[in-house]
Amino acid sequence: MISARFAIVVSILLTIALIPTIVHEYIGAKVDDGLRVKTISTTLAGFSSNATNRRATWVKETFDSHDWMERRYIGTGGENILLFVARSYDLKRLYHHPEIGILRGVNLKKEGIKKLPGMPGVPIHVFKSRTEKGLAAYVLLYDRRFIEYPILHQILTSVELLFSPRKPMTLFFVYDGLIRHDAQFEQSPAANILAKALNGFLSQKPEAASR
Repeated sequence: MISARFAIVVSILLTIALIPTIVHEYIGAKVDDGLRVKTISTTLAGFSSNATNRRATWVKETFDSHDWMERRYIGTGGENILLFVARSYDLKRLYHHPEIGILRGVNLKKEGIKKLPGMPGVPIHVFKSRTEKGLAAYVLLYDRRFIEYPILHQILTSVELLFSPRKPMTLFFVYDGLIRHDAQFEQSPAANILAKALNGFLSQKPEAASR
């Protein structure tokens, strides 16, 4: 039996412990910033595009996302750049090896973190295939901030996330299966398309946002 003198303290602690459960399990509170993936142009850096046959059920199962797009941007020189963009409130689904899910069957190795020309504050996670050709890269955006180390970011914001509504993370992923390994990513068509997609997404006029 708990002593009466500790009853108030125990009640306060139990109330605090219940807040995350109420916020996330019962209320399911989420922040809608009004940004939408569909606003990214079908023409980027002079490349026109076609939607792929990626299934919505796969995107939901893999990334827990309903707001997504995947297109192939085709250049006049034979370039073929895949662009995949998805938003999710389940952050780990997006940052935990997205290249494996999107490019299943493509053997990649990480090259490190690069910067986009003209966008020095944007960290780009870059990969190259283990064959002669192929390059992939992705960017993570959260609350209008670009995230370089997503695991560290989630740890540092874990307390805040316990007591506040969830915010979406956005994954921007590009892949060029034809580019040679001696080419510099920063000067590649994939980097240009990625930069244009980022700028287009961030410059959109948000739809009516809700909380």
